[in-house]
Amino acid sequence: MVLLQDLTLSELNQYLTENYGVKPFVGKQIYQWLTKSVDFDGMTNVPKALREQLKQNCVAVSCKIIQTLTSALDGTQKFLFELHDGNVIEGVLMKYKYGNTLCVSSQVGCRMGCKFCASTLGGLVRNLSAGEILGQVLAVNALGNGKERYVTNIVLMGSGEPLDNFDNVVKFLQLVSDVDGINVSERNISLSTCGVVPKIRALADMGFSLNLTLSLHNADNDERKQIMPISNAYSVEEAVSACRYYFQKTGRRVIIEYTLIDKQNDSYAHALKLASLLSDMSVHVNVIALNPVKETGLKGTSESNLKKFIGNLEKLGVSATRRRTMGQDIEGACGQLRRRYLEGGNGN
Repeated sequence: MVLLQDLTLSELNQYLTENYGVKPFVGKQIYQWLTKSVDFDGMTNVPKALREQLKQNCVAVSCKIIQTLTSALDGTQKFLFELHDGNVIEGVLMKYKYGNTLCVSSQVGCRMGCKFCASTLGGLVRNLSAGEILGQVLAVNALGNGKERYVTNIVLMGSGEPLDNFDNVVKFLQLVSDVDGINVSERNISLSTCGVVPKIRALADMGFSLNLTLSLHNADNDERKQIMPISNAYSVEEAVSACRYYFQKTGRRVIIEYTLIDKQNDSYAHALKLASLLSDMSVHVNVIALNPVKETGLKGTSESNLKKFIGNLEKLGVSATRRRTMGQDIEGACGQLRRRYLEGGNGN
């Protein structure tokens, strides 16, 4: 089956012309429907005979919202998206004064094995295609009034490691920022990685201007290996060096994510090592209170210690703030997204 949301307008026109003899103006009509997450039956200005033909070989809407959970604490919404093959992924919409930010997934599951993250439980099932990543944005964007874009910002921080699905993520970035599509500025897109060093450098060389976030969580290699197996392949020094390279190539300041785990990465010595690692670098540290994932057995640091850690970083000359926790009561906060709905039930 051909996922039409995988295609740019020119690719769609070529496919339709070669296989169905369709004129470009009809292709543009179909493309406009696709950007509104409308399935074939809703494409009212497209000939019915063509729509029936396309149904036999193509998928119009790559993922559909099958359930929405809304946080009673802050209004954050978690969406369950069903893919065309029956797999289910999660995404989260966070509402701020400046607009709506959608956290999207890039893989079904994850193989990175970070100890504090629910997404990696059960491993990697498969990569998402570019259109399946885009489809999450289009499905949620369709919830708006249609007069202005409902999803204003995008973060690739859901299930999966985006740079482990590099080619599809790059194609997604091209699709979502295309002027023929919904035209989201790259500066309104953030990508979070645990530190796949060669792909960070490759992304920098491709000329994108999106925001890069490094999930670091410990500046000590031996200690980081205990919670983030990626450090067995790439050291923290290599990861930070790649981020410096990204800044040099793009001019975009890098964000460091640092989740505080009780007695593992929350001491003054850890703050000192982190400050030393990030010296002479244009960077900001988001300090995160560990969100509970029952299977991990990990405990977050105390509230007083979290504030002390931020204060220590600031005294050491590092820009740092606490990242606001949103959607925790619906398990939609950082580190809580997973693929459990594949396995039946709601995980409770």
